[in-house]
Amino acid sequence: METQRGGEIDPGSHSLAWPGTLTVAAEVRKQVSRERSGSPHSSRRGSSFLGVPLTEVIEPLDFEDVLLSRPPDAEPGPLRDLAEFPADDLELLLQPRECRTTEPGIPEDGKLDAQVRAAVEMYTEDWIIAHRRYQHLSAAYSPITTEMQRERQKDLTRQVFEQDTSGDERSGPEDSDDPRHSSGSPEDTPRSSGASGIFDLRNLAADSLLPWLLERTAPEDVDRRNEASRRQHRPRALLALYPAPDEDEAVERCSRPEPPREHFGQRILVKCLSLKFEIEIEPIFGILALYDVREKKKISENFYFDLNSDSMKGLLRAHGTHPAISTLARSAIFSVTYPSPDIFLVIKLEKVLQQGDISECCEPYMVMKEVDTAKNKEKLEKLRLAAEQFCTRLGRYRMPFAWTAVHLANIVSSAGQPDRDSDSEGERRPAWTDRRRRGPQDRTSSGDDTCSFSGFRPATLTVTNFFKQEAERLSDEDLFKFLADMRRPSSVLRRLRPVTAQLKIDISPAPENPHFCLSPELLHVKPYPDPRGRPTKEILEFPAREVYAPHTSYRNLLYVYPHCLNFSSRQGSVRNLTVRVQYMAGEDPSQALPVIFGKSSCSEFTREAFTPVVYHNKSPEFYEEFKLRLPACVTENHHLLFTFYHVSCQPRPGTALETPVGFTWIPLLQHGCLRTGPFCLPVSVDQLPPSYSVLTPDVALPGMRWVDGHKGVFSVELTAVSSVHPQDPHLDKFFTLVHVLEEGAFPFRLKDTVLSESTVEQEMRASLAALRLASPEPLVAFSHHVLDKLVRLVVRPPIIGGQIVNLGRGAFEAMAHVVSLVHRSLEAAQDARGHCPLLAAYVHYAFRLPGTEPSLPSGTPPVAVQPATLARGPGRPTSLYLARSKSISSSNPDLAVAPGSVDDEVSRILASKLLHEELALQWVVSSSAVREAVLQHAWFFFQLMVRHPPPLLRARDAPGRSSPRERSP
Repeated sequence: METQRGGEIDPGSHSLAWPGTLTVAAEVRKQVSRERSGSPHSSRRGSSFLGVPLTEVIEPLDFEDVLLSRPPDAEPGPLRDLAEFPADDLELLLQPRECRTTEPGIPEDGKLDAQVRAAVEMYTEDWIIAHRRYQHLSAAYSPITTEMQRERQKDLTRQVFEQDTSGDERSGPEDSDDPRHSSGSPEDTPRSSGASGIFDLRNLAADSLLPWLLERTAPEDVDRRNEASRRQHRPRALLALYPAPDEDEAVERCSRPEPPREHFGQRILVKCLSLKFEIEIEPIFGILALYDVREKKKISENFYFDLNSDSMKGLLRAHGTHPAISTLARSAIFSVTYPSPDIFLVIKLEKVLQQGDISECCEPYMVMKEVDTAKNKEKLEKLRLAAEQFCTRLGRYRMPFAWTAVHLANIVSSAGQPDRDSDSEGERRPAWTDRRRRGPQDRTSSGDDTCSFSGFRPATLTVTNFFKQEAERLSDEDLFKFLADMRRPSSVLRRLRPVTAQLKIDISPAPENPHFCLSPELLHVKPYPDPRGRPTKEILEFPAREVYAPHTSYRNLLYVYPHCLNFSSRQGSVRNLTVRVQYMAGEDPSQALPVIFGKSSCSEFTREAFTPVVYHNKSPEFYEEFKLRLPACVTENHHLLFTFYHVSCQPRPGTALETPVGFTWIPLLQHGCLRTGPFCLPVSVDQLPPSYSVLTPDVALPGMRWVDGHKGVFSVELTAVSSVHPQDPHLDKFFTLVHVLEEGAFPFRLKDTVLSESTVEQEMRASLAALRLASPEPLVAFSHHVLDKLVRLVVRPPIIGGQIVNLGRGAFEAMAHVVSLVHRSLEAAQDARGHCPLLAAYVHYAFRLPGTEPSLPSGTPPVAVQPATLARGPGRPTSLYLARSKSISSSNPDLAVAPGSVDDEVSRILASKLLHEELALQWVVSSSAVREAVLQHAWFFFQLMVRHPPPLLRARDAPGRSSPRERSP
């Protein structure tokens, strides 16, 4: 088709096919010709970026979307390396458990019952950690910040592209002489596009030949050269080009939790330097302890010290053995979890029992002065001779003497004032409340914010005011009244007669790692350079309020506190009363165990201990504390035997030194649980009959005489600090039933019920439901044990009489309640994500995975785990009889298998139970209330699921398919 312009036929316009476009085409040709003559590059830029705004920013690719849209198998090379997890990323590490002492301090592996054996394993096994080698490269553990991005981008090569350069940089002077870039004038340019192309081709200079294009090259060489070219300028940190994420948009910030550690509060070091009186006639013994007046509670165990001279110690040579080095300590470290301005350091002094009441014995110390020694020489010699006789005859008995107290808040607030002697500042320790040093369980131990015992300067005190002990006011209740009066002007203390003495003590913050330190169990704490050095004792704390921290080491201590004795109705000369305490493994006298801790300048452990004697008092009060090391296995025959003696202070012909006037006892086990708490016991006048230890003193045995008609006349209290005995009825029952199921010891007596194979399942379900009623403090303390047992019940249900006891649902519900209670108890210690550090540390360190799948018999195919039904029919039994079963599942009996022997069938079922599958299934089938509780702490259950597969996969790859703990590196 031909077109017309100005009445003429234009033979070069065949490409313009539509009428009305001739003028437009001509204008275009003129514009192109004008641009080429002016700037050769402007036409290219105009034609290339026509309609594309230069200010538009291109968003970077979404890396995850790219990986999902392009599978790694379809893209070899770097993309596959980025998409796949490294083969060596996952590894199981055996992290040695940190032990503070040079010796483990665990019982010998003898006849330990299941509960003690499980506790010992829990406290001694090393941590098994699923470690990921490249975890530190994750943004969750190493957040990408703007500063990190800038550092990474410094190593990147600047990328320069042709379109990014300016026209002046690309067009040099030589371009004007280049015939390929020259063109004729607009008038010489043909008006047809085809003619223009031919014209340009004819004016272009010939290119050089490329002979290598015709050479034969192997495809492998081409790929190799191309790969080398791609790697030459490839950035090493590809994702460093991405902008740093906004801190507010971070999905999660992860950090490795601190391993569980023994709980400590703020620690104070107290050194007893010297004790002097106006006269020195007999040995004096000291006792230190902390008391909280606000809480009306003693918050530490006793520390016994002996500052007597060698000559005074020699007076007791007839009653003493070679003293153990642990009883020669003169310094102690006290721990205070809840610092308060109401805490006092109480100092009590005792002396050897002698004839006369406390006032008579204290009189020489109150009236005689050191300056009058020459004038009172004869009197002093008489007193020394009498003291020597009493020490020889009554050296094993003590009597109350004097007491005083130091207000710690005053020491802390005024330790740096010039009127006090200060030690050098050499041995300082950082603030004990540093959260990076303390475990997460300690963060709730803040105490009073206005009082801190961690940052004061060391101070040396000289205590000169001691008060004479009152025979009728020796109880802790009276002591708290005196301490309350010490904080304000009161006439009560003015009425107390002072005893002149000088006790010099040094008080300072405890160093971080003190040398020559003994634990409360008398174990050597690292570092302990020389066992012959005088030790410093760690004093066990009795916190004023609850402390929510898990047990991390073996501890099994019992404290006995006799309070008062009422023999007012007893006839005869029964006045100088003392109580002997023995820990009996049987009823024979030779079965008293050496488990009572010694005091000062004596043997380390003894078989018996006595309370101080109040002279001529039929109803004495006691402030004594007996510390005992409980045996690992406490049996039904173990009991505390209390023997009451009248001590004859005046030697008389035919009169024994001590006369037994009463007996009573406390069986330590009741229905398999340790007995603690207050007791008011009747006292027998007669010797105890055979087999008395299987009963309690409340049972009136025929033919026996009792003081005051079988009424309770002896008040005593037992307190246990144990990481073996929970001392909570719900926890005790749970652990007892779990161990009964594990050992299959039937029949078993639980309180007044005899459990058989047919009734134990019902009792176990009731015990699981009752865990929510347990006290928070012991539940948190034994949380590692409880969670381990619950997980085992879910994954490895017990088998009783060929029957799988299916307790998965009840155990999962109990686990949800335990996690919720632990989380609520430690709400103040949550991290920024709202996670409980205690639970996070349990998953990461302490969680002990139940044994992975046992080895199946050769030739037996693995059990195919199919989806189980989410509901159970009303007639479906909760447990499954293996011998007649036709359908079996890991949590719900719905999977058909071929019949076989019971052992093979059990192996199949247990092999199919995987923790992550069981937790997910129980989560789905749980009730709405339990599901809601689990969702609130879903992170914990998800971490348990993630924690399970690594050991499982490692076990599958192992040749012997043994448990992960057997193959731990």
